[in-house]
Amino acid sequence: MAQDPDRRRVLQGLGAAALCFSASRCGRPDPSVEPPRAPSVRARPPARPLVARARRDDVRDASTGRVDAAVLRGMLGAAVVQATGDPSIVEAFRRRFDPSDVVGIKVSTLAGRGLSPHPELVAEIVEVLVQAGVQEGNIVVWDRTDDELQQAGFTLQRDKASVRCMGTNDDYDWTPREWGAGGSCFARLLVEELTALINVGLVKDHDLAGISAGMKSWYGVIHNPNKQHDDGCDPFVAHLANYSLIKDKLRLTLLDALVAQCHGGPALSPRWAWPYGALLVSTDPVAADAVAWQIIEERRREVGLKSLAEQEREPRYIATAGRLGLGENRLEHIALVDA
Repeated sequence: MAQDPDRRRVLQGLGAAALCFSASRCGRPDPSVEPPRAPSVRARPPARPLVARARRDDVRDASTGRVDAAVLRGMLGAAVVQATGDPSIVEAFRRRFDPSDVVGIKVSTLAGRGLSPHPELVAEIVEVLVQAGVQEGNIVVWDRTDDELQQAGFTLQRDKASVRCMGTNDDYDWTPREWGAGGSCFARLLVEELTALINVGLVKDHDLAGISAGMKSWYGVIHNPNKQHDDGCDPFVAHLANYSLIKDKLRLTLLDALVAQCHGGPALSPRWAWPYGALLVSTDPVAADAVAWQIIEERRREVGLKSLAEQEREPRYIATAGRLGLGENRLEHIALVDA
């Protein structure tokens, strides 16, 4: 099947290095000949919360930062299939997203290039959404500001006829909303347009919160994140992630851990960053953060750092999120499965 030139332009526009591939070139089935669509439903969670980890040492060249798109594509497919239990990544997305959905892919680009979600990964997610039946004009790659997106390697695009990539900037719904421990104005895009969310976070240290993985990324959708950092961001992160505008729309959490960082965050600190070479995927946002915390602690031990608890910045908000019923925070109750 020939590559649609418009789709090539749209997906390449996510970042200078982001490549798109046709269904036939990827080895993905042509959605036009797949079986009829099953009704879109929120898949039942497994009896034991599961985080799928796909890890490959050859996915990223450590010296150049260049990502092998074919390896990355395979990792993404394997992790999503393992995390959801669906027979293919396209079917997993079809079960979670209706053609009428407006899907927001929330990325975390505060740290800039080198410690932000890779544009190549986001391009692959977009491609699968399109194969699953979501219209390109109904997909938005988004974060707090245009500047941060650009510094992370993304190319801005606001034309609603194709995949958008843009920052909230100051476009908030200026009606304050209370969300448990805090109150904020939310991005107008989230309030008025988006009906479904994919959270693409990271595995990194945070000087106040302990870690910044998936749930902490939601600070990028409110106008006053600076007001929500007391007491290690606890309970603020948990209450925000549990707010209906986020919780009821979230379909999947994906952590880009091709590069992870165990200390010196949230900004990039090359001394403490390392090529972990993994993607983590879960339908449980709390379990994803709990596993990210475990990975960071393991690395801290390896390099001779004290634990986050010993530094008095344990990410307590993860346990708070578990108590709120948002997901599972106890590692002994979480299955970490390699895909």
